[in-house]
Amino acid sequence: MLPVIYSDEFLDHKISPYHPEKPERLTAIVEVLKNAELTEKITWLNPTPVTKNLMQWIEKVHTTTHIQRIQGISNNGGGHLDGDTPISHRSYDVALLAVSAWLDGVNEVLTRNNPAFVLARPPGHHAESDMGMGFCLFSNAAISAEYALTLPGVNRVAILDWDVHHGNGTQSIVETNSQIAYCSLHQSPAYPGTGKASEQGFHNNVLNLPILPDSDITVYQPLWEEKIIPFLTNFHPDLLIVSAGYDALEDDPLAAINLQPEDFGLFTQYCLNITPKILFGLEGGYDLPTLSKSVLCTIQACLI
Repeated sequence: MLPVIYSDEFLDHKISPYHPEKPERLTAIVEVLKNAELTEKITWLNPTPVTKNLMQWIEKVHTTTHIQRIQGISNNGGGHLDGDTPISHRSYDVALLAVSAWLDGVNEVLTRNNPAFVLARPPGHHAESDMGMGFCLFSNAAISAEYALTLPGVNRVAILDWDVHHGNGTQSIVETNSQIAYCSLHQSPAYPGTGKASEQGFHNNVLNLPILPDSDITVYQPLWEEKIIPFLTNFHPDLLIVSAGYDALEDDPLAAINLQPEDFGLFTQYCLNITPKILFGLEGGYDLPTLSKSVLCTIQACLI
């Protein structure tokens, strides 16, 4: 059985219907998973309700000013953090619940020693400690890594970001921590313009792999086998967190990489060869049919 942590409350982060990061991303995935042959092997879990204790983990990563800014915009009926990142009157509460879901995912993985998938929004890998951007409010993956390091038996956490955009927020937060490794494979040039291959972190704990537009699996596969797998394996992580963005797909409107849904099944198999302790958390992915199929391929690979 594979736990999928989800709540209909994640649909309440309602912004413009023309914005690509819309609630339909989740409803499309849920529909596909519930109609798939493997649906009986999925355990649907509700995230833990938000409590004051949750804030200690968010405050470990984000400044008080940043947290209060999101809360203030929500309380005032909504607005924008930047041109790409709108906030509705429910966005602050939903973003807190998303963090709670990611932390629940950490607990599920470490309790079961098997993968779990967090199906939440808003995404998080562009959110820096003092600034949200690129549709992201709180840095879910970085918060989860910091949380995991406080748990018994966890001394090293690796974050793999296969979203088509570089996770500038995640890297900026974790690159100073020798107990966290960060690896990103991302289109370049592309938003947000970060993630140079020359960046190695403060402890040789960062691996950035910029990828040219129009690349496909024939470019990705050698990078996995020659760069990513050795980097992650040599780090010996007690937990692997995957920032699972699905916008490197050929049909995705926000990028120019030509992966297919089945490729994410292969990526998942590569990860499982490193460790079964994997938390997958949704980041990007904006073409609903291929997004849904890619999540299905990820979960299928976990259940083989």
